[in-house]
Amino acid sequence: MTDVSTMSEKDLKLKVNDIRTQITHHDRELKSIYRELKLHRTNSDDLKAKRDELNAKVKGIVVKARDARSKRDSINAKISSLKASRNEFLEKSKNFSNEMSGLKSKRDDLNKQSKGSVEALSRAYAADLDTFLNGDIPLNHEIDLFKKLFDLKERLGAAFNANEIHKKLMETYEASKDTFGSNANVGSEIKELAEQSQKYHLEMLELYKQVDEIRKEADLAHTQMREKFTVTAPIREKIDPLKAKVVALREELDVYLEKVNEIQLEKDEKKQEEHLVVAKEKLDKKGRLSLEDLKVLMEKGDLKF
Repeated sequence: MTDVSTMSEKDLKLKVNDIRTQITHHDRELKSIYRELKLHRTNSDDLKAKRDELNAKVKGIVVKARDARSKRDSINAKISSLKASRNEFLEKSKNFSNEMSGLKSKRDDLNKQSKGSVEALSRAYAADLDTFLNGDIPLNHEIDLFKKLFDLKERLGAAFNANEIHKKLMETYEASKDTFGSNANVGSEIKELAEQSQKYHLEMLELYKQVDEIRKEADLAHTQMREKFTVTAPIREKIDPLKAKVVALREELDVYLEKVNEIQLEKDEKKQEEHLVVAKEKLDKKGRLSLEDLKVLMEKGDLKF
């Protein structure tokens, strides 16, 4: 900075005006920066509000999607349990069917072998046996009758066995009723549950699709916010240097103004001294004074009442 003690009043005033012009220029530049930042900040605030609103919306939809998924999974677990039970029933049914098929086959084979009921065969066997034991029959007839009794005995044994197997078959059939009956409605229940599960699954997929779309929009708003920050960073960096320049200029201006004030005070003092001389001359010569003259004399103590 120039030595102010060597500068004329004119140079000092020119310097003051120059510094004031610089300060005004920097102030305007700062105001322009603040206006630009305010505009960006307003846009950033709008983007932030939009992002936050979208993220809040995402949270609400995610809660619904998780609820739908939970319901779907719960139904699927029930379906799995029913399928396991159905498979167990099917296995039991298969075992019952196989067992009954085997018993039927044995019974039918025995019935083919017996060719009659126990009652009918028993009556025939008893009649032939009585004839064989008590009847007066020829030898040839007796031999044939003996063979017939042996055949009837074999057939009667087969009939007894067929009855026993049939009895066991009926017992197996009665035991299987509960199994076949308990499995009757499982298929329709599984189908109904599967439809409910699919409904919740599709609802969940639709909700997560909405979440993805909204998140993309929220991410875009966030990206735009970051871009705004990137754009305004160089602008903000101008503020502190400009402020520092203004502070330095004001400090420099104070020095020049102080010197100008000193010169002005000296000029005022000199002018007042000259005025005092003139006022004294007026007082001595004319005895009449103006208000300004009177004020000067009283301030300097040259006139007392």
